[in-house]
Amino acid sequence: MATNTKNLGNLGEEEAVKYLKNNGYEILDRNFQNNFGRRLGEIDIIALDPKEKEIVFVEVKTREFEKYKNTLPEENITYSKLRKLNKIANAYLRLKNLEDEAYRFDAISVWLSEITGEAKIKHIQSL
Repeated sequence: MATNTKNLGNLGEEEAVKYLKNNGYEILDRNFQNNFGRRLGEIDIIALDPKEKEIVFVEVKTREFEKYKNTLPEENITYSKLRKLNKIANAYLRLKNLEDEAYRFDAISVWLSEITGEAKIKHIQSL
């Protein structure tokens, strides 16, 4: 399955996109980076939650199940990471003229099994 961290992350993001679509979310953008001014980083997935009518900035964290089944992938989302995500989100909202829209930050944790190829997903809303 996944032989390196980048591959694993890409697989986890694909699983997160499938999960969001299956739950009625519309995917607006993926791997958004502010390519102007100081580079702040990247937002994995930007989606629209039709039920709440909110733009959702999603941070995806992926782990291999057999190696890390007792850890929570979202433990790596620190206060510093959230501050950085907020700055990138504001850049996105300005760029798309969406500053007046409601938004939130979510995390999706994905555990991928090397043995079964299955994914276990945990969606944490409103970080």
